[in-house]
Amino acid sequence: MNKINQYSPLALAFLGDSVYEVLVREHILQIANMPVAKLHKIKVNRVCAEYQSRALEKVMPMLNEEEISFVKRGRNATGNSVPKHSNTADYRRATALECLFGYLHLSGQTERISQLFEIIWNMEEVIIP
Repeated sequence: MNKINQYSPLALAFLGDSVYEVLVREHILQIANMPVAKLHKIKVNRVCAEYQSRALEKVMPMLNEEEISFVKRGRNATGNSVPKHSNTADYRRATALECLFGYLHLSGQTERISQLFEIIWNMEEVIIP
């Protein structure tokens, strides 16, 4: 655990972004066998800052103190620039969610990742273009 605390929140978010995106891609592939362009369109809806921001709000009441501390670290991280298609609040919450996923991955909490991701995935119905 101490080693994980040595990573910057943005480094944890860097890893957590890929952990989260792989889960999204796996879930999409399991529900729909379609051209890659359509798969990509669905993926973009689930990995955008706005969706991740809402996802964080959904799981916050279910987090323990340690998880909340990593969320706060990620949310308060500085040095990342906000993309044009997002607002600062959503982007910071998305970074916080990614930081949480990075922490959970590095600490080997795969079951916890699965629990939280299932809640996030089921927030809304997947719309297949």
